[in-house]
Amino acid sequence: QVQLEESGGGSVQAGGSLRLSCTASGSTSNSACMGWFRQAPGKEREGVATFDRFLGTTYYADSVKGRFTISRDNAKSTVYLQMNSLKPEDTAMYYCAAAPPPCSVRWRDGSSRFSSWGQGTQVTVSS
Repeated sequence: QVQLEESGGGSVQAGGSLRLSCTASGSTSNSACMGWFRQAPGKEREGVATFDRFLGTTYYADSVKGRFTISRDNAKSTVYLQMNSLKPEDTAMYYCAAAPPPCSVRWRDGSSRFSSWGQGTQVTVSS
């Protein structure tokens, strides 16, 4: 089992930046894939980005490519999501998630393939 603790988030104007952090504790193998999902009111949860700690591979949703960057500090078991050029449509609750490999399959298949979840942190972008 993996426990995930998130920090960051908040409110920002369009064009601004925020950084989310998520620290994992517990099973290392079960947190090989760590990533971020988001869910806006009335919408389904969608993948934002995922990091594969063994391959160093990153995956991004098309909507955030070029604006968001996921990175990982393995020594701290922490994954970061740097969000730049934020848009009002980025407003959502952001959730950290973790799963064992293979990360490519986890990312492809979506949130149902991630077994551990954080409590969520709100990101609000005003126009």
